[in-house]
Amino acid sequence: MNLSQLCQLQPYLWSFPRHPGDKRAEVLLYGTAPLLVSMDDKVLEQIANVASLPGLAGAAMTMPDAHWGYGFPIGGVAAFDAEQGGVISAGGVGFDISCGIRCLRSNLDLPDATPSLMELADTLFQAIPAGVGEEGDLKLNPAQLDQVLQDGAHWAVRQGYGNTADLEYIEERGRVAGAVPDNVSELAKKRQRGEMGTLGSGNHYLEVQVVERIHDTVAASAFGLHEGQIVISIHCGSRGLGHQIGTDYLVMLAKAAGRLGIHLPNRELACAPIKSPEGRQYIGAMNAAINCALANRQILTHLTRMAFAKIYPHAALETLFDVSHNTCKEETHEINGKPRLLHVHRKGATRAFGPGHPMLPERYRAVGQPVVIGGSMGTGSYILAGARGNQAFASSSHGAGRAMSRNKASVRWHGRELISELAQQGILIRSRSMRGVAEEAPGAYKDVDLVAEVTEQAGLARRVAFLRPKVCVKG
Repeated sequence: MNLSQLCQLQPYLWSFPRHPGDKRAEVLLYGTAPLLVSMDDKVLEQIANVASLPGLAGAAMTMPDAHWGYGFPIGGVAAFDAEQGGVISAGGVGFDISCGIRCLRSNLDLPDATPSLMELADTLFQAIPAGVGEEGDLKLNPAQLDQVLQDGAHWAVRQGYGNTADLEYIEERGRVAGAVPDNVSELAKKRQRGEMGTLGSGNHYLEVQVVERIHDTVAASAFGLHEGQIVISIHCGSRGLGHQIGTDYLVMLAKAAGRLGIHLPNRELACAPIKSPEGRQYIGAMNAAINCALANRQILTHLTRMAFAKIYPHAALETLFDVSHNTCKEETHEINGKPRLLHVHRKGATRAFGPGHPMLPERYRAVGQPVVIGGSMGTGSYILAGARGNQAFASSSHGAGRAMSRNKASVRWHGRELISELAQQGILIRSRSMRGVAEEAPGAYKDVDLVAEVTEQAGLARRVAFLRPKVCVKG
């Protein structure tokens, strides 16, 4: 990205100035000069297009890990006011609806786990279905799937996948309201009936990690974390159902925009007013997909616990928190000192409520919401806590952010060589796709340490702990 186009407002905040006659809203970009330079110009073009959509409240924003996406840039945040003609955009949610991370803390320390890590890696690889189109043992009939779409993780717990204690530590307590299974196409449902309890492909993974460094002792204590502790991160979403919903509704929302005379600077931003029939229909389907993803991660949590129990009979894995990336949620935020009910799009961004927020579990309320910034394969991840006074609609970075396309990465690196190199560093990789490993090479992503540091310095979330990977299962 060419920094000459931007104006630096603060050390970690930049704006894209408007020209005379420019009708778009304000554009804000969080990051340092090196991070912004590493982003392609498409990021700026996309977020400027978002700023031209009707009913936008405040600015359209990008997080420090932003990169090019479909419609919104990944790492894009924008809030819309339904009472001011605000819109809902499938391109602002993403195809993998409610892609997110379930983080589990364990009662194991690294010395306890090390002797059996190789066996654990193999056991998890056998237990966790991962890969393109990979299905699990659970097969749902249409009525059962509709219950999943309505009840989310609550359905999974009722079926014996985990326990009610898990639900307290999931966004929306494990079930988002307003889901309408009837708004989901039969094709989307058909794609999902064998995919519950599966990881998928791409950047999705299950990682066994060790807490290598504590940054905030007070928050770490509240989160139940200490140095040397084994934790697990499960990164996945709504699988084929979410992707199909995105495909289905892009067409419908584009037609709605045309019917209502909404100018789309790019067709990928297909949208409809939140209060329109099409807007309400998409929101009902999107919420169903969110519940699907929450149930999926709940089932995977159960499978992970079973795998650990085979190797470590006394292991206890508790849900630390479950956060979603690709969503649009109805939340109250202050604009110019006044509370407004808004629909906040977070495309590749994590909600990060600060200390004292009433929606947080009591255990975490004094320190803020747990936030997970997932690194690239082999580099490490961060747990953060939502910061007080976050000006980005309580949003945070969600990952390191790609610095290179998957195609370029697959040409530059070779899967088997990467697996061997990482094994020499003490990181065990298990995958059915060597191309998939190459696409997720550490060098294909931004520096996760820098992204986490800037996320903190920008006042979005503060670092609590750094996690070093030991085992990674991926598609």
